Amino acid sequence: MRELTLVQQLGEFAGAQTPGTLPDDVAASTRQRVLDVIGLCLAATRLPTSQAMLDYALAQGGAEQAAAVGAKRRLPAPQAAFVNGVLAHSLDYDDTHLPSILHPSASIVPAALAAGEAAGVSGAEVITAAAVGIEICVRLGMAGYDREAANSRFFERGQHATSICGGLGAAAAAAYVYGLGADGVANAIGVAASMSSGILEANRTGGTVKRLHCGWAAHAGVTAADLVARGFTGPPTVLEGRFGLYQAWLSGEFDPDEITRGIGEEWSVPGIFFKPYPANHFTHAGIDAARRMRDAGLRPEDVDHALLEVAPPTVRTIGEPIEAKRRPVSGYQAQFSGPYTVAAALVGGGGLGLALEDFTDEAASRPDVLALMDRIDVAGDEDLLRIYPNQFPARLTVRTRDGSVLGEEVLVNRGGPGDPLTDDELATKFRDNATTVLDEVAAKDLEVRIRDLGSAPDVGSVLAPVCG
Repeated sequence: MRELTLVQQLGEFAGAQTPGTLPDDVAASTRQRVLDVIGLCLAATRLPTSQAMLDYALAQGGAEQAAAVGAKRRLPAPQAAFVNGVLAHSLDYDDTHLPSILHPSASIVPAALAAGEAAGVSGAEVITAAAVGIEICVRLGMAGYDREAANSRFFERGQHATSICGGLGAAAAAAYVYGLGADGVANAIGVAASMSSGILEANRTGGTVKRLHCGWAAHAGVTAADLVARGFTGPPTVLEGRFGLYQAWLSGEFDPDEITRGIGEEWSVPGIFFKPYPANHFTHAGIDAARRMRDAGLRPEDVDHALLEVAPPTVRTIGEPIEAKRRPVSGYQAQFSGPYTVAAALVGGGGLGLALEDFTDEAASRPDVLALMDRIDVAGDEDLLRIYPNQFPARLTVRTRDGSVLGEEVLVNRGGPGDPLTDDELATKFRDNATTVLDEVAAKDLEVRIRDLGSAPDVGSVLAPVCG
């Protein structure tokens, strides 16, 4: 009996899954993620970058195979996946797996939906494909996680594991719905490994290119599966080989057991964190600490100085350079600012604590928030590093103008297994996002359609209301 390579084992795992064998909690969690992603896509259509991207996608032409949120017509499946992937990641409101620091659903769900609609498969098969793709994406990301250093090797090198691993997970999902079997899934992952990429410098110093990352990953995944269906193949040692993915990206430093251990029996999908706030996940515990202080009666004008302490690896994303983080030039840059998110939470926000309207360009330039940001510093704390990146903890210390010192410590992120969002809270998030472009009746109808996706005979009828 031949010894299977890592990608072949992933193919066998994917090929063994069916809607009838998918664990109930995995299926339920995946349906929630489809709902979350579609809501995010709708809300993101208002962004100038989204309109530019939609114009680009529509200009490419091609067969009308799958729905793209906000597009005037259906697009070829890879282009539909691209559009929805860009939209899903553009608000920085998509789910996060810890400790790999991956945002898996923003690539995988768009790929599964687009390929599923093009292939004419049932909603239950799309849910299974998305679950398989998300699980594979997470395992690939975890293989690059350094447990001793408590950090992602991808992240340390400035590589966006979300789009690198997301492209491979998207390929697995698309190959699954195309009915390519275990070998086809393995080949699709192998082909997509030559397509996926992404660097994170925009998080630090600006630029909107990161919004494209999940779209290109979804596009790469669907394209790879389509090419495999036409005869292309990938290397069987694409992951562990001398010139494979982990050698190319991480100089061969990876843990293969993270890819295969317990596969098919232990699922990561239900434990992936939903985001309650539309901002970089490193800011969330600080937001919660500020909200607690505000709820306890702290007024922004009473703050003389505030110190936000976080795990040291996150400082460079949300606290450096501090001058830039205190003066975000746009709502998008504000999403990556520790001073802004603390100040906005102290002033008071909408939704589940802070909402999309708190991250507009206008909101980022409010005089009261600007004045408060000047009094907020960000620093790393080694004690918090013991928890990171299984959580993104924070400690907020405030000295008031009367000399009092207040403190709040948040060690467990809201939206994860330790403090999950309820079904009602997830529905609230979806409706807040969807009603930015749909009326309440249409948003509710779409919510019902997505919740019933598992019993839908096809995906096209579910997504019809969002196309156009």
